[in-house]
Amino acid sequence: MKFKELQKKEEKDLQEILLKNREKLRELRFKVSHGQLKNVREIREIRKDISNILTALNKKKEIKNSK
Repeated sequence: MKFKELQKKEEKDLQEILLKNREKLRELRFKVSHGQLKNVREIREIRKDISNILTALNKKKEIKNSK
């Protein structure tokens, strides 16, 4: 998901997406450890998405606190 799309979302929606992505990352790590995952690059993409979501959440909190 692109960062501009994340900035437009509400904080509640971002929290839900973050939870889903963390769960998916956990599942992918299990698959890698069992040798079931062929596309290990997917882990990198999920981690990048998680970091973008956390950045968007932190920016929203900064804006809220500065008001």
